[in-house]
Amino acid sequence: MKLIKKSEEVVQVTGGWREEGQRIVLVPTMGWFHEGHLSLMRLARSLGTKIIVSLFVNPIQFGPREDLAAYPRDLDRDRRLAEQEGVDALFAPAVEEMFEPEFQTRVVLSKVSQGLCGAGRPGHFDGVATIVTKLFHLMVPHVAVFGEKDLQQLALIRRMVRDLNFQIEIVGHPIVREHDGLALSSRNSYLTEVERQTALCLSQAIGQARDTIRDSSNTASVVDLIAAATAYIEAHEGCQVDYVSIVDRWTLLPGTAIDQDSVMALAVKINGRVRLIDNGLLL
Repeated sequence: MKLIKKSEEVVQVTGGWREEGQRIVLVPTMGWFHEGHLSLMRLARSLGTKIIVSLFVNPIQFGPREDLAAYPRDLDRDRRLAEQEGVDALFAPAVEEMFEPEFQTRVVLSKVSQGLCGAGRPGHFDGVATIVTKLFHLMVPHVAVFGEKDLQQLALIRRMVRDLNFQIEIVGHPIVREHDGLALSSRNSYLTEVERQTALCLSQAIGQARDTIRDSSNTASVVDLIAAATAYIEAHEGCQVDYVSIVDRWTLLPGTAIDQDSVMALAVKINGRVRLIDNGLLL
């Protein structure tokens, strides 16, 4: 596997692949790989002939009080894991390689970036859209793979690709979970064992909403389902609900009735330290 740190080199390498007729698949990440990331790489392998993974902790998608400095990093570890998955190249640039001192451009999506995580993280999705646009321009992949755990990010990227006419196929991979239901996240490494057990309430709340809907004798409304999930989570010590919403999986518009595209999406802080997200279809 080739480790690339310079923009000029990644342009050269991926350009050479295209000239050879290779089908390039990009997996954008911020590193600290877990099974969720590795599953994206495996899916990528089935979608193309050359797999490139980007590893970049993007400073412009972190707010001033967020965990940029503490975000886990271990390039050597991640490099080994990517190589074991048959990745052809790992693009791991320094911050100054991606953002010059006078950098001043942002890619802004005015609607899909609002609500959910966007409500409490102003500017976050502008940072996501900007860095993904840069990666797309540098590597010009045929396909890019993203996890479905960040529902809003995936919807944002799909909308951006359509709006800006990128000739790139966007593929989502289902959430990867631990055996007990906890959605895999790099931020899980921040949790103590007690906090990790507490964090199971996120997936449990979604599961309880599904159970309520499946009970044919129950006529719970969207409002009732959100209220029940919020109460369940907040009954767990140390849990602070950021949001619980039921939205359409494609548009992210709030739902008024439950259908095949209804998703419960939520974000919760554990002991004020660790912010976790999760989501799941309700039917």
